[in-house]
Amino acid sequence: MTAELTRGQNHPLPRTRLEIRVSAGTPIVAGATLGDERGRVHGVEWVAHPGTPALPGLEVSRQAAADHRLAVDLDAVPDAVHRVSVLLALPADGTGPGRFGAVAAPFVAVTGLDGDEVASYTITGLEAESAVVALELYRRQGAWKVRAVGQGYTGGLAELLTDQSLPQAHELARGIQEAVAGGLARSVPAPPARTADGNRSRQAATPAHGTDHGAAAPQDTPGTVPPVSPYDAQGVSVPRTPGVHAQHDGTHQPYPAGAGDSAAGQSSAPTGGGPIDYSHPRRQSAAPPPPPPTAPPAAPGQPARPVAGDATGWSMEERLYNQVWGMFEDLARTTAAYRSAVDFADSRMEKELDQVLSDPRSRIGGQGDAAREVARARHTQLVSQAQEALDRDIAQLATEADVVEPALPAAYARWDNPVWHAYRVPMEIPMAVRLGDLHLPEADRIRIPLLVRLPLERGLWIDSGRSASLDGSFADSHEMRRLGLEAAVAHAARLLAVYPAGEFTVHVIDPAGSGAQALAPLVQTGVLAAPPALGAAGTADVLSRLTQRVDLVQMALRGGAPDALPPGLDTSQQLLIVNDFPHGFDDRAVNQLRYLADEGAAVGVHLMMVADREESAGYGPLLDPLWRSLLRLTPVADDHLADPWVGHAWTYEPALVPPGSQVLRQVLTQVAAARRPWDR
Repeated sequence: MTAELTRGQNHPLPRTRLEIRVSAGTPIVAGATLGDERGRVHGVEWVAHPGTPALPGLEVSRQAAADHRLAVDLDAVPDAVHRVSVLLALPADGTGPGRFGAVAAPFVAVTGLDGDEVASYTITGLEAESAVVALELYRRQGAWKVRAVGQGYTGGLAELLTDQSLPQAHELARGIQEAVAGGLARSVPAPPARTADGNRSRQAATPAHGTDHGAAAPQDTPGTVPPVSPYDAQGVSVPRTPGVHAQHDGTHQPYPAGAGDSAAGQSSAPTGGGPIDYSHPRRQSAAPPPPPPTAPPAAPGQPARPVAGDATGWSMEERLYNQVWGMFEDLARTTAAYRSAVDFADSRMEKELDQVLSDPRSRIGGQGDAAREVARARHTQLVSQAQEALDRDIAQLATEADVVEPALPAAYARWDNPVWHAYRVPMEIPMAVRLGDLHLPEADRIRIPLLVRLPLERGLWIDSGRSASLDGSFADSHEMRRLGLEAAVAHAARLLAVYPAGEFTVHVIDPAGSGAQALAPLVQTGVLAAPPALGAAGTADVLSRLTQRVDLVQMALRGGAPDALPPGLDTSQQLLIVNDFPHGFDDRAVNQLRYLADEGAAVGVHLMMVADREESAGYGPLLDPLWRSLLRLTPVADDHLADPWVGHAWTYEPALVPPGSQVLRQVLTQVAAARRPWDR
C-alpha cells in the first residue's frame, strides 16, 4: 500500500530504481542535490537542475512545468552520496506567483518503474517560501529510505542551496533561474478551471507512455471532468499493460488501471488554447543515457514536431512503449472532450427551444422563429468549435503516429513493418507485445497499438462466436472458427518471435483436427513442442503434463526451493493453444483447463483459447470465471473494448499477417533454427 507521509515521516524503499512525480498548481522548477552523510553538497557538480539535468543515477526535467517526473537509480549514484534531496522552486521571472502560499499545495509521489506508488507527500503549510526541499532519499545502514521534509525558504534557491553548504549557492541559483527563463515559453501550466469545451489535453502528472489539446472554450460551455490517468501523481497506480482487463459484464478495458501498469510516459497540461505541445518534459527521457531524441526546431508559432521515443524511460523500447500510452490517453481525452462538447451543445439547444415553446408570447409573430434560429446558430457554433479542436488534435496525433509506427521494434510493430525483414531472434524478453490495434470512429485513420506487457499476466480468448463485422456483414460459425485460429496462430508466432531461443514453448490441442490448415505455419516450421494433440487421449495427456508442471513449480516456490525442480523440467514460458473448445473436452479436462487459467500464468503457463462461448453454454455458470479471467480478443474488427477513464468503446483490430505475405514463415523458420540447440 502507498504510504501517505506527513512532514518528518520516513518510509523504506523496496527498490532502487524509482520515479519521483511532482504535481503543482503552476509551472515550477524541479531539481535535486546529492549530499554526503551530513547532507553537505560539495559542489555545483552535485546538483541536478534544468541547466544540468543529468547526474549519475539521477535526471530531472529541463524546464519549468506543472508536472514533473524525476528518474532515480540509487545503485548508480556515487558511493560518497548518502542523501538525494528533491528541490522545488518557483520561477523568479516575476510573471507568476512569487510564493508557494499563493498556489495549490505541491504533491510529490515516489513510484517504482512499474508505476506502483511507494510513498506520497502533500507539502502543506507553505506561505512566503519560494523554494522548498520536498523530500529526501537517504541511505541508512546500507538501505535506502524516503523522508518527507517540506522545508521552505523565503530566500528562494539561493538560501536553500546555502543551507546545504554549497559554496557557490548564489551563482548557481542565478544560473538555474536563467536556464529556466530561457525555457519558460515551453513550460507546462497546470490544468485550467474546468471551463473548457470539447478540447481535452494530456494533463495530470502522468505514457507512460503526453500531449496538450487546448482550445478556447465557447462561452457558457461547461467543463468536463478529465479522465483519471493511471499515471496521475495523485496516488493512482499505473497499469502494467497497455493491455486490457475484464469487467463483470464481460466487456474489457484496454490499458487498464492496476494491470499493467504502464508505466509510462507523461502528458502535459493544457496550454489554454494552443495545439499539442510535444516538447514538454513529460515527453522527454527521465532516465540516464541513452539520451532522449530531440525534436527538430519548429517554425515560430508552430507546435514542435513529434519524435519517436520522445517520452520517459530507461531505454528506447520503454520510451516508445510510454509514447504509445501517451497517444492512447490523448486520443481518449480529446475524443471525450469533443463528445462532451457536442452533448452540451445539443442539450443547450433543446433547453432553449423548450423555453421558446413554453412562452406563449413567442408564438405570436416571428419572435419564436427568430429565437429558434438563434438557438440553432449557437448550436452550430459550439459544434464547429469542438470539431475544429478535434481536427487539430487528431492531425497532430496522426503526425505523431506516422513518426512512431516506423520506429517501433518488432515486438510492437505490425506484421507489414519492414523491421520484420531484418528480424533476428532476440537475446532479451521485451517489455510488451502487440496484439492488435485500437481506434475510435472520430479518428479512424489513427491506429493505437494494443500492447500487452510480458510475461502475460492472463490468458487470451479468441472469440470465434458468430459476430457482425463493422461493415454489416456476418460470418458463419465455420468461417469464424477458421479466422479465430488464424488469429491465434499469428499471436502465438509473435510471442515465439519476441522471446529468446528456448524461453517460450507452444503446445496445441486440436481434438477434432479441424485446424490443420491454419496451424500449418507452426507445424511445418517445427516451432511446436510436439504435434497438435488430437482426440480425447491427446487432450488429456497435454493437460495432465501442464497441470503437473504448474503443481511442481508452485510447490517449489512455496517451499522456497526453486532449484529443487526435477531434472529435465522445461522451465520456459509455456503457451497452450486450445482450438474448438468445448468439443473433445470431458468434465475432468474442463476442470484442468480452468485450473490452468486460474493458476498457470503466475508460474509461466499461459492459455490461448479459440472458442465460442455459446457452444459451451451447456456447462452453465461453471465456465463464467474462465471467460472473465481471459482477455477477450476477436478475429475480426469489433468495438468490445472499453477504456477505464471515459468509457469509450474502442474498436479492436487483430494483428494479422497481410494476405500472401511470407513474413510469418520466415520469422518462424529463424525461431525454429535458434531453438534446435535447446531441444537437443
